[in-house]
Amino acid sequence: MNTDEPLQLLGGLTPATFMRRHWQKKPLLIRQAIPGFAPLLARAELLDLAAQDEVESRLVVQPGANGARPWRFRHGPFVRKALPAFKQPGWTLLVQGVDLLDARLHALMNQFRFVPDARLDDLMISYATDGGGVGPHFDSYDVFLLQAHGQRRWRIGRQKDLSLQPNMPLKILANFEPEMEFVLEPGDMLYLPPRYAHDGIAVGECMTYSIGFRAPSRAELTSELLQRLAEEALDAESVNLYRDPKQEAVAHSGAIPGALFEFAQTALADALRDPLALQRVLGEYLSEPKAHVRFDNGQVESLDGALVLDRRTRMLYDAQHIFLNGESFLATGRDAQLMRHLADGRSLPASDKKRLSAPARELVADWCEAGWMYVEQ
Repeated sequence: MNTDEPLQLLGGLTPATFMRRHWQKKPLLIRQAIPGFAPLLARAELLDLAAQDEVESRLVVQPGANGARPWRFRHGPFVRKALPAFKQPGWTLLVQGVDLLDARLHALMNQFRFVPDARLDDLMISYATDGGGVGPHFDSYDVFLLQAHGQRRWRIGRQKDLSLQPNMPLKILANFEPEMEFVLEPGDMLYLPPRYAHDGIAVGECMTYSIGFRAPSRAELTSELLQRLAEEALDAESVNLYRDPKQEAVAHSGAIPGALFEFAQTALADALRDPLALQRVLGEYLSEPKAHVRFDNGQVESLDGALVLDRRTRMLYDAQHIFLNGESFLATGRDAQLMRHLADGRSLPASDKKRLSAPARELVADWCEAGWMYVEQ
């Protein structure tokens, strides 16, 4: 992607300018980011997805008049009979990860790849009847809110008081203080940085597409990477037990021996002794598909043709590795260059694929059989 080319998607800004001026800094309202945009999934298709066990869906029903009924929140799957009537105002159906389920939505998600793939999370569709919403709240990640059908009124503000209403099934701000208000029409889009408070209310029946981004916490990364390093250490050596043949008898049995602390310290240092270890486990973690993702085994009759990544595949790279769906591969030279082209473009022309080494072509055949990619004839 040319990051210096103006995009209508960003209101005429170049991706470079958008990232410098707005990303994680301030909101941006873009009128007609996608002119003439219409829902890529019909309402009936969205409800079909919400009925599937492997699709994450949620239902939010707002309180009735005068607070006669509390907020209600449920996880799917939902058969049609479990949802309120379309004529009933004030309810919202949220369907997560639809970019992995439909090629058209995956193509839409790919328009936002001026942000690194390691940060892209998923595309969620919010269907709401008149007055529907999830209450004033804030997200811990960046989000683009693309209006697909109908209208939605957004109120947003820089919220200092992040206290939440008590005893609620949703994280709703207790003291929301909006500063701006917009009504979005189909094709309009609103970008919000993390922790920017917002409240979206459907004006009539509406659908909104939310393009969200992954923002792991330091604690999450620490836990995940240390666990992966520990698993690698277990694989590397089956037995390396603590030994203390010179341990003397002790009068204070509750004290931890200094030698045991040194053993633990050495174990951690050894886990990080490989200079590529941290890069390797980070790439494997970031490229791992979500837990519910399943691949269909492919049939490789011929490797003639362009190589195309399955829309569920996550492919990343660093200076030494190629990462594919949670696995890492050392790559150098022309193979590394071609694999990076595949990751960046999510496809590789047949002419380039022929330039892969024999071992790399064998890997590609294995990946095709696993359903991670396919050959487009």
